[in-house]
Amino acid sequence: MLDLQRRLAEKFDDEIRFFKGWIDGPKQVGAIIPTSPVTARRMAGVIDVGSGRPVLELGPGTGAVTKAILEHGVKPQDLYSVEYSADFYAGLVEDYPGVRFINGDAFKLDEALGEARDTVFDSVISAIPLLYFPMEKRVALVDELLDRVPIGRPVVQISYGAVSPVTPKQAKFVVEPLVWVVRNIPPARLWIYKRTKGA
Repeated sequence: MLDLQRRLAEKFDDEIRFFKGWIDGPKQVGAIIPTSPVTARRMAGVIDVGSGRPVLELGPGTGAVTKAILEHGVKPQDLYSVEYSADFYAGLVEDYPGVRFINGDAFKLDEALGEARDTVFDSVISAIPLLYFPMEKRVALVDELLDRVPIGRPVVQISYGAVSPVTPKQAKFVVEPLVWVVRNIPPARLWIYKRTKGA
């Protein structure tokens, strides 16, 4: 009973912290509460733990997806996670020791990653609220992220609209729906972006 109360209290604290972040900067936080565990597990499920490559996470917020990535089997030292909010960053460092958290801008990844800028990642898991940015900036970001993973490996993006937040008319990657998760507030759609041989 005490364990359940503790978990509920932690969940409530995360939701309050997330909501405060949304109030303070709605363009930096795409939803009013953290990603649901169901959605987080679906996002983490695309990771190939056996690849031997690290994973890049963008926009971890309060760490709901970070937790799922670690539970999926990624070692903390093999997870690079870029968070724009200094408040969220401070909480993440405390809650998930060993993860390579970076307080930086996902749209300036070379600068954020520093010495790790040339790292090849297995996949990218993104919760950046892309709909707040112009389409050309979204396409450029996905294009850059795909340069950081092997051909055929995914960039996974969460969104709350019916269509992909990135529509690459001229870009050299494909867009695939992964899943529509009703058990998320608000309901979320997950998208996969990847390059194929010859694309």
